Amino acid sequence: MSYDALPEGWQVWADEHEGRSVLTFRPDVFNTKDFPAPCLPTIYVTNGSRKRRPGASQVPTDTWHVSLFLEPEVEGPVEKYDSREDAVAGATDLADRFVRGDVDYRGLYQVPREAYLARLDELVGGDGVDD
Repeated sequence: MSYDALPEGWQVWADEHEGRSVLTFRPDVFNTKDFPAPCLPTIYVTNGSRKRRPGASQVPTDTWHVSLFLEPEVEGPVEKYDSREDAVAGATDLADRFVRGDVDYRGLYQVPREAYLARLDELVGGDGVDD
């Protein structure tokens, strides 16, 4: 399974083909000048352990995870899949939902960042609200 059907704005940043993949949204504008680079929306596809101890992510599991991060400490939906092929399809679907404005990224922030989120709404093309 490949990422041929990624929606506009998303690109493959890294793909190990049998292992982890990293997808990014509009890295051309998350360049510290237009948008803060640490806020680059990123989707990870991995079968590594999700435990928070050092090195745990290097331990492979039978479950594949698709995770959206809006910043290093702002994690969005995490979805589980039984195979890498299903996880790649799930990541593509999550990227599509993101660009359609169907991911409530505003709700993921504990500290409001209204000016930044308003600009992200314009970039995504939605209103940032899950319908």
